[in-house]
Amino acid sequence: MTIYFYTRPGCHLCDDAKKVVAPIAQELNIEMLERNIDTKDEWTEKYGLMIPVVEMGGELMAYGHVERLSLFTQLKGRVNE
Repeated sequence: MTIYFYTRPGCHLCDDAKKVVAPIAQELNIEMLERNIDTKDEWTEKYGLMIPVVEMGGELMAYGHVERLSLFTQLKGRVNE
């Protein structure tokens, strides 16, 4: 399983969210791929006002302020499906 973490350089919310997302991904044995939204116009248009964004299987799991318990619960549920 893979989660996509959409971010951009210099985003303090993204830095904070990464400290939440990375350990959860490691604990649940989920690959985390970080994507800089500035590298693709499509990502900038879609996520520019929402970053940081955590997406899995086309589903938005979290954005903005990423709360650990909520994200962990969602991802654990997806892993156990």
